[in-house]
Amino acid sequence: MSARELGQPAVLRDAAPLTCDEIAAISHGRARLAIGPAARAKLENGRAIVARILASGERAYGITTGLGALSDVKLAPDELAQISRNTLLSHACGVGEPLHAAETRAIMVALVNDMCHGHSGVSPAVVDQLVAFLNHSINPVVPSQGSVGYIVHGAHIGLALLGIGEVDYAGSRLPAREAIAAAGLQPIDVGPKDGLCLVNGTRCLAGLSCLGVVEAARIADWADIIAALSFEALKGQADAFDEEVLNLKPHAGVVAVGRRLRSLLKGSEVMAHFRGHRTQDALSLRSIPQVHGATRDQLEHARRQIVVELKSATDNPLVIGTPDSYRVISNAHPHGQSVAMAVDLMALAVAELGSIAERRIDRLLNPATSGLPAFLVKQPGVNSGLMIVQYVAASLAAENKRLSQPAVADNYVTSAQQEDHISLGTPGALKALKVIDNTRRILAIEYLCAAQAIEFLPRLTLGEGTRAAYDRLRGQIPALEQDRYLSPDLALIEARMLEPDWLADIEARLR
Repeated sequence: MSARELGQPAVLRDAAPLTCDEIAAISHGRARLAIGPAARAKLENGRAIVARILASGERAYGITTGLGALSDVKLAPDELAQISRNTLLSHACGVGEPLHAAETRAIMVALVNDMCHGHSGVSPAVVDQLVAFLNHSINPVVPSQGSVGYIVHGAHIGLALLGIGEVDYAGSRLPAREAIAAAGLQPIDVGPKDGLCLVNGTRCLAGLSCLGVVEAARIADWADIIAALSFEALKGQADAFDEEVLNLKPHAGVVAVGRRLRSLLKGSEVMAHFRGHRTQDALSLRSIPQVHGATRDQLEHARRQIVVELKSATDNPLVIGTPDSYRVISNAHPHGQSVAMAVDLMALAVAELGSIAERRIDRLLNPATSGLPAFLVKQPGVNSGLMIVQYVAASLAAENKRLSQPAVADNYVTSAQQEDHISLGTPGALKALKVIDNTRRILAIEYLCAAQAIEFLPRLTLGEGTRAAYDRLRGQIPALEQDRYLSPDLALIEARMLEPDWLADIEARLR
């Protein structure tokens, strides 16, 4: 069912670019997209400039010439529309499993956002078709692998607008032409430059990175909450979170995480009861503000790079001015170096949340460090309890270590040396999304373990935030009395972590 049919609010792309959160909301089907009059006027102005270029017959890359290493091949007038269609056909050569629907939609929204700057010169009909696809939930099937920067994913999306290829629609996979007809739409044709507009720019990278930075922020919030519950279960010493002490290392993230931890643990009888229990805690507990805070600072830096990219016109060539006084300029704005570096940093920052969480999980399960029954189960021996979930967390953390290696530092030569430096930003964004998924699963394991550890503490009141987190979990998953099938528990926790309500309820206790 489409966003329109669900009565979702409309996000307007008008004079101002879309935000990361708006792109994420549309991508996940929580909002529909509309084009405002200011954006439409820019689209029409840009297309009128392309019409003047065509009428003049001047040489302009990708409009009256071939592409890439074929940029010096001048095209005949009757070839100018054909090259757009051929561009989509020849460039749609992706491989591998399809992108998730939200990922494809994020690229489509980013395409619309960038084109609405008015400097691509794309036909407004292309933008309208993208918007119609989004609002009717027609999601092109786009292979996940094959873009070193921006080309392959956009080509598959562009073909779907023409009725070529497959889409997911109304719960089924259909030929694009059938889904378009079922939605009451028509396939479009592409004119001069339209094909290039669809495969060009940093739209893949921008859309995927928006999904990543929004979800990474949610992961960071959950990491603080779950770490606080582990801290309480392990009888942590709260002096490490003292406001005056943390202000002596005034990184914004460190200070913010310390404030959140104090709020989460406020009113904890457990903390009061075990105050002075040990001189100081292990670093996986004591350094939560420093590690989680550093992640938050890097995510904020990444978001700033993405926001600038959303304000950017990233096509090549760009058209500037008016039909009566214009310039058409070849440029390198499709190079996504700034955001490619940002998504690599995002992957590393989020991986660290998983790395330190895995260490806390080990401390919760090890009786030598927790002072609790081995693997947090009664009758350890006949019961293995939560022993093996730590193995799972370790496996995910190890995978994150590999995925957090930078993609942007690599380079390949493409298009017969015409494109001899590439950002690898789109693969970088996809691996960052994988790191985010892995880290969410590590945190789900820690959540299960921390709540189970609480069962073995004296019956004392938890902190205001940690109590809410514990109650939410126990409302759905009972304490572990003896060995049981654990994968469904972890899948349920992960699903709930993706829902706004659980997090919002806990965060409300911190105000």
